[in-house]
Amino acid sequence: QVQLVESGGGLVQPGGSLKLSCAASKFTLDNYAIHWFRQAPGKEREGISCIGGLNEGTYYDDSVKGRFTISRDNVKNVVYLRMNSLEPQDTAVYHCATEGNYYCSIYSPADYHYWGQGTQVTVSS
Repeated sequence: QVQLVESGGGLVQPGGSLKLSCAASKFTLDNYAIHWFRQAPGKEREGISCIGGLNEGTYYDDSVKGRFTISRDNVKNVVYLRMNSLEPQDTAVYHCATEGNYYCSIYSPADYHYWGQGTQVTVSS
């Protein structure tokens, strides 16, 4: 059984930073690509970052490139998303997902079956 749990969301001021975590239960994440998605009210769910199994490549959407950093700690079985220079348009529910793939080769949310519950990120004064 694949179980993912996101944490670390909250309220932050524009220009601030936040670090999200995606923790796995009942399986080991290190061999699997983990993709971060976000969905704002009235918007489509969009992929923003991915890290391949065993750190085999990373991906960043242009909207977050240079501001967000994805990483993983295989000992803790956790994938992180460090978000810097946050802007109001970053406000969304953030989800992590996996399909058991090794490479960051799946980018459509419709092709993922294993999701965390999501964590809310709100960027506002």
